[in-house]
Amino acid sequence: MKKDIEVMKQLNMNAVRTCHYPDDPRWYDLCDELGIYMTSESNLETHGMGYGDETLAKREDFHLMHMQRQYHHMKTYKNHPAIIVWSLGNEAGYGQNFSDAYDWVKQYDPSRPCQYERALWERDGSGKSDIMCPMYYGYENCIRYSESDDPRPLIQCEYAHAMGNSMGGFKEYWDLVRKYPKYQGGYIWDMIDQGLRGKSKVTGRQIWTYGGDYGENRPSDNNFNCNGVVAPDRSFNPHAYEVQYYYQNIWTTLEGNDLVIFNENFFVPLKGEVEWTIMAEDEKVTSGRHILDGLNIQPQQKGRITIMDINDIKANSRYAGKELVLNLVYTQDRRQIAHDQIVLRPYQFPEISGNARTSGKSGTANTLQASDVKVTFNPETGFINSYEVAGRQMLEAGSSITPDFWRAPTDNDHGAGMQKSLRAWRNPELKLKSLTSNLSTLTCLYDLPQLKAQLALTYVMQEDGSLIVTENLTVDKDAHKMPQMLRYGIKLDMPKAYDNILFYGDGPFENYCDRNGASQLGVYRQEVADQYYGYIRPQESGNKTQVRWWQMIDRYGHGLKFYAGEPLECQAINYTYDDLDPSDHKEQWHSGDLTPRSYASVHIAQKEMGIGCVNSWGAWPLREYQMPYQDRSFTFVIAPLK
Repeated sequence: MKKDIEVMKQLNMNAVRTCHYPDDPRWYDLCDELGIYMTSESNLETHGMGYGDETLAKREDFHLMHMQRQYHHMKTYKNHPAIIVWSLGNEAGYGQNFSDAYDWVKQYDPSRPCQYERALWERDGSGKSDIMCPMYYGYENCIRYSESDDPRPLIQCEYAHAMGNSMGGFKEYWDLVRKYPKYQGGYIWDMIDQGLRGKSKVTGRQIWTYGGDYGENRPSDNNFNCNGVVAPDRSFNPHAYEVQYYYQNIWTTLEGNDLVIFNENFFVPLKGEVEWTIMAEDEKVTSGRHILDGLNIQPQQKGRITIMDINDIKANSRYAGKELVLNLVYTQDRRQIAHDQIVLRPYQFPEISGNARTSGKSGTANTLQASDVKVTFNPETGFINSYEVAGRQMLEAGSSITPDFWRAPTDNDHGAGMQKSLRAWRNPELKLKSLTSNLSTLTCLYDLPQLKAQLALTYVMQEDGSLIVTENLTVDKDAHKMPQMLRYGIKLDMPKAYDNILFYGDGPFENYCDRNGASQLGVYRQEVADQYYGYIRPQESGNKTQVRWWQMIDRYGHGLKFYAGEPLECQAINYTYDDLDPSDHKEQWHSGDLTPRSYASVHIAQKEMGIGCVNSWGAWPLREYQMPYQDRSFTFVIAPLK
């Protein structure tokens, strides 16, 4: 239990809800000692009995039972200062029994608020709760309530369902919390993946077992208890870093040459130190360190630190044309408590022209060739099935470079039914209508009959062996109820030798278009084998956003480089869609059951759909992170690294 509080502190969490019953008395002692606010909940849930007229909250013969749960709860734990809110229970309907329970709690302890989520939904307004404490309120509902005349604070008793690869859109929740004083936070569901250590029957490797693993014909909700910010062993799931970032209490802006530091705490001044570093892409420019104690930045106040002249750095010819970023790390007692990154000069994406500049080398109807690079196309499919750089084959034997519209569905995707409703994009029929070429350009036109769309792939060989690829999708504007896609780009398999990744983009951990606040721009060198994170149930993993360039290389630096005139989203893992997405329903399988492929499955995308977090039973990512059925155009470059 002490370890759990240490992890919560690491993640900048300051409160816990004991759901759906009081916890071990020692937990209360630890929260008192170490400083964690508590919403302490009575052991009362009758969800299975229903919420309407059938709820036990309306039955007189269950009145004493409702009341006794409050008596025992409060009289046992009333002297714990960590408790700031009492909760009458969870998901047990509403009726006179809860009305009387609320009245007794307020009479017995008028010093603390009392909440109950089901009381909020009484149509006549008779429900009693001191706090607006809904479950899984979407963003619009949060805004609507925060702008209403209801004086009660909004603190969601459950929100941001952290199941599998999740927590996309967490930023938008906290933008609202910081905008509206009435919106005061919430309790993420859940803290810890509730899996048990086991051994795979397939590989013999460790797995985390879940519902369905404990014998046949036993009640099970599959992996639905595996919805934590951290894994069962308390190691961080990738989305934990996003929680940690948006829960931090120090925020920095830049005004001229001054760091303006805001202390978001309500009770304590800032202590510790801040270390700042200016980077010119992969080169360290300068750095500094300042002690915070002497700045006397009081709660909810700002302080200033003057650093070196930023304009001098921008004017330095050594860094001409390079992106400049300022990285900040705040520490206290040798522990990081906050971090931030400020872009001083944005990246200058190249202008990519599709005009060919040939080397004079001849090609054929099915090949493009220049400067030791030979690209061969399958005349029946139009796809690249051989990519040679200085005699070295870049593609895994038998594979091709193909369009990519899919990802292995996440738990949130499954909850929204996307693995079925969007499945036409997983492996759509691509009818080659034409293939035209000259010495330097090859164009393939495809019909996608299932999706009422056409796709044009154009390849232009440059004299240095770089290949400009343009992927144009044209949809039928009159088509109705056509599915969204999950990704737009290309995929290829590269041989085992190219098992290293060097990239400039958001990292070091995986991130997505709606979950990349905690990640930072930088140049990272990583291995393909480390890209897939073993979520308890296999699913999408390993994506990187804001990629300026991405290299797949061997130990000598040979390989391929990918870049575009806009940020890319890239991924390279040792698993294919067949490994991670074998069917359109959840199978009883685990990441530890998977056998890595010897090659790298590489995805180069213009965009991948966000992953969302509102809930895992129907909610989609925010609209700006979706990928609607529409025309799309994506141009990028594949450059040889010899």
